[in-house]
Amino acid sequence: MAPYPVTFDLERPEKMDRAHVFLRILLLVVLSWVAGSATGGGLVYLGLPVVAAILISQGGGERYLTEDGERMTKVLSFLVGLYAYFALLTDQLPGFERGAIRFDVVRSGSPTVSSALWRIAKAIPSAIVLALIGFVSWIVWLVAAIFILASERYPAGLWNFQRGVVRWEARLLAYLASLVDPYPPFSFDTGPASTIP
Repeated sequence: MAPYPVTFDLERPEKMDRAHVFLRILLLVVLSWVAGSATGGGLVYLGLPVVAAILISQGGGERYLTEDGERMTKVLSFLVGLYAYFALLTDQLPGFERGAIRFDVVRSGSPTVSSALWRIAKAIPSAIVLALIGFVSWIVWLVAAIFILASERYPAGLWNFQRGVVRWEARLLAYLASLVDPYPPFSFDTGPASTIP
């Protein structure tokens, strides 16, 4: 089986900083005030296909993948880095340190305006399963936060679960942005063994 064309990975830190647990909570409170707790994720899921459709309508699918796709990949990289930070995978906020997170997209397909918008409906099954897994992820987050506050570390199994959730999110975002054609797999894995040294 060929790997999915979206890769997200990072190395597990040996130690986590207690202060970042509190910073995350503060940022989540501020973001919930600004974006609203229920609308923040929904805006991303609806916004990506709409933005992709607009860009495709302006220059066609091929131009979107080659020119606009690079910018869209950078936006997704920032979002995925933010998700990784909030999921307690890293203490590095996106954009502040290069190399901590590996996010690659092998752009493919022939996106059209209608196919970009149609992805809003097609992504619903994956988004529903991801939302259900998200409830478990919040419980894992709470347990991990307690471990970090107590020992500045948390079990590898919990960290791997959170990494899998962010991998799923990364694949779904790239699909919603019409950067890849294949439907995102219902899996925490990205394919063959990780290429992180």
